[in-house]
Amino acid sequence: MSHILSYGMNEDRISELPEALLLHILSYVPTKDVIATSVLSKRWRSLWKMVPKLEFEFDMEHVSSEAVYRKLHLYYVEFKDEESVCNLFSGCPRLQDLVVKRYSNANVETYSIAVPSLQRLTIEEDCSTDVNDGGYVINAPSLKYLSIECLGFIDFCLIENAPELVEANIKNVSHIANENIIASLTSPKCLSFHLPLEIKCPTGSIFYQLVSLELHINEINGWNLLSFMLDSSPKLQILKLFGSYRYRERSPVSWEWTQPKCVPKCLLLHLETLVWTRYGWQREDEKQVATYILKNAKQLKKATFYPTCVGAETAGKVGKEARDAQRVG
Repeated sequence: MSHILSYGMNEDRISELPEALLLHILSYVPTKDVIATSVLSKRWRSLWKMVPKLEFEFDMEHVSSEAVYRKLHLYYVEFKDEESVCNLFSGCPRLQDLVVKRYSNANVETYSIAVPSLQRLTIEEDCSTDVNDGGYVINAPSLKYLSIECLGFIDFCLIENAPELVEANIKNVSHIANENIIASLTSPKCLSFHLPLEIKCPTGSIFYQLVSLELHINEINGWNLLSFMLDSSPKLQILKLFGSYRYRERSPVSWEWTQPKCVPKCLLLHLETLVWTRYGWQREDEKQVATYILKNAKQLKKATFYPTCVGAETAGKVGKEARDAQRVG
């Protein structure tokens, strides 16, 4: 009898519980104790990483300037207030790679990222909510790579200081109605824009270093933004255009394309590669744009078109249009 009791007392019954139940239990345990469970067994080694809520408390006055982190990923971290965000980053003097993923209705209205050492920054939001509130302020003088995605329901994204930026990818920033996000990106060599709503094109901005541009065309700002970028990018060598699946299904009609008064300098002197994905060969506006570029791009070496509906007949028409345009040029 005593042998049976001894066996029962030594048996690890908790580890046999379903993972969901273990995580529920751990969510009520202090964070330091949750992390300590990783030494119990192989089953517990990574379990703490899946706990939905971890709380960290520390005094920034006692954080060593020699500590932290060169890489920091913040996935759906909730902060007490805006000051807490600033305190965290001020305690990371050597931070180089930062990833921020958060909900649009997070409790911090202005999310300030001021990190002098930062070189790579990725910001992505969960756009499942529709709270139009707050935004980001970025001050990163050493930043070289920037990726911003799904800022669907915020008011602003101010890039105050990023003179060393080499590459920027801006995708689905649908409610930011100011030109700062473009005006502050004049230093990169590579840019990718997907801006669903109309954004004012900043006057006087010149993209002197830009050699590669990816631009997603949509029904609101597509041609205006393309014309602006061609005029403002005198050294552009590679142009990649992306049509949209959705607008072609909704409306087969053309949008207005206003031909520039003067041929952009990049077309005359530098553009060598044109790639157009989801090219609407049946739409008059897109044919006009393609013809204009092919006619005036004097240094063009390669032009590739991927139509929305690819077939032998379509491919033949697209190829003929491209050849005819080049002959005219």
